[in-house]
Order: sequence, then structure tokens, then C-alpha cells
Amino acid sequence: MKGRAIPYSARELAWIKAHSTDNRAEMCAAFNRKFGRDIALKNINALCKRNGWLTGRTGCFEKGQEPHNKGVPCAPGKGGRHPNARRTQFKKGQEPHNTHYLGHERVSKDGYVEVSIDETNPHTGYQRRYVLKHRHEWEKVNGPIPEGHALKCLSSDKTNCDPTNWEAVPRALLPRLAGGNRYRRRLAYDDAPQELKPTVLLAAKLHHAAKGTAA
Repeated sequence: MKGRAIPYSARELAWIKAHSTDNRAEMCAAFNRKFGRDIALKNINALCKRNGWLTGRTGCFEKGQEPHNKGVPCAPGKGGRHPNARRTQFKKGQEPHNTHYLGHERVSKDGYVEVSIDETNPHTGYQRRYVLKHRHEWEKVNGPIPEGHALKCLSSDKTNCDPTNWEAVPRALLPRLAGGNRYRRRLAYDDAPQELKPTVLLAAKLHHAAKGTAA
């Protein structure tokens, strides 16, 4: 009857405890044959669990343990060799349809254009990697950006990667171009009308130079 405890003799319990580390399904079948019982596997499992008679197996692969099917090929027409699976599998040398080839461009979340160039990615080892296009184009014309400098977009249109649209400025100058705060009002370079941008940049450079001289 459901909910009623299944009685076991001391001899049966001793047998189950002695065989608790065996395969449970096989142990259950052997128990029923030996003692003429009809105990379900779930009841044997519950009994062992209540008494702490565990198998010692975690269900996880141990370090160095090999899968039981290692080196065993999949049967023809089954699993990965099923015709439906074969249709969608990559062939040797095939690349995904969305592979971005040399010269592919994309826009980063910060609004900068990135371009795929023929240079090994130091993080993944892949044969191409993305770099900032405006920096890549500027350095092709002007050489490496001087140490302590950054490129400032002159038109405030960061998608315009023409080298003439970017100027190398000291990094310490960038906060002066970002505008003021509630204590000191200053027009931000990117918020200024296009005709005032050169004046804002020049004023920032003068203040930066004066501060450097004073120091």
C-alpha cells in the first residue's frame, strides 16, 4: 500500500548494505532473485539513501577518466552521422556564412569605426583582428601616436576616419575639451558649433600650455 514502509529482515538489510556500491539496477534485480521479493529500484535507492549507503560515485568524470565511448564511431545513420545532421555540419575548410573578411568594418558601442586588418589577434591567435580605423589610417600617414597623446576628432563625427579629421593631442588636454562643471562653466568641444571648434581647441591648448609653464 502506498505510504506504508516496506519491511526488510536483518539479513536482507545486511545484504543490501554489503552490495550498496554495486550498480543499483543490477543489485536490485539480484536482491529480488535472492530473496524472492518484488522491490522496485526506487525503493532500494530510497532505503540506501536513508541509511547513508552511498555508491561513492558522483556522476562526474574524474581527472584522467576516459568516456566509455571514446574511439567508438557513431553508427551509420545515427547521431552525427544521420543525414539530417550531415546537412548542417561544417565541411573541412569551410567558414561560417557570417565570417567577416579582411577589410570588414563595424561600429563599436562607443561610435568608433573598427576595421578588420591582416594582423594576428594576440588574444585568440586568429589571422585577422579589428582595430580602430581612424587610428589605423592616421598612423599610416603620421606614424605611431606620440607617447602620452591621444587622437581627438576635429569634426566630432567619429565615423569620419580621414586622417585630417583627427589630431594628436596630449591626454591631459582632453578634460579641458570635455566641458566644465557646476563650479566652472566651459563650452565642451563636441557641443560647440563647427565654426567655434577651432577656437575652443586653441583656448584649451593655451590653458594647458600655461599650466605647464606655471608648473
